[in-house]
Amino acid sequence: MVSQPNIEIIEADLGVAEQADDFRQLLNEYAQDPMGGAHPLDQDVLERLPLALTQRSDSYTLIAYCDSKPAGLLNAFEGFSTFACAPLLNIHDVVVSQGFRGKGIADLLLEAAEGIARRTGCCKLTLEVLENNTRAQSVYRRCGYAGYELDPETGKAMFWQKVLKD
Repeated sequence: MVSQPNIEIIEADLGVAEQADDFRQLLNEYAQDPMGGAHPLDQDVLERLPLALTQRSDSYTLIAYCDSKPAGLLNAFEGFSTFACAPLLNIHDVVVSQGFRGKGIADLLLEAAEGIARRTGCCKLTLEVLENNTRAQSVYRRCGYAGYELDPETGKAMFWQKVLKD
């Protein structure tokens, strides 16, 4: 899909065991990073996740390989903009493995996600970022992302959640 010398970005097929394993490794590394919550994912979740994603028609997983080693991951899901009456692509996870940071891998993953968004007729890409994750924010700004507000008087958009437990 997108590549530089020694870096390749693929649209992953999580039904392929090696790609599913690379996905699990990268996502779990992200979960253990302070910006991912600082705790490993539950082993059962890690095992079930690749199959669950392959069963969704609205999910995209990109894996970056550097010298054939898993180096980065991006998970995105299609949503819908009612104001534009068009699909959008929400970037849910962006991961660059510790040993591969500073090589432009996040930029390439975001570029590949934009390619998917354009190919599927999306009107925009969205993502959320922690306010103290300044490194990620600088990458996102460099790639053309920005916080948004409809009007300065109404303030900036905020991302909220309500966790549902069984």
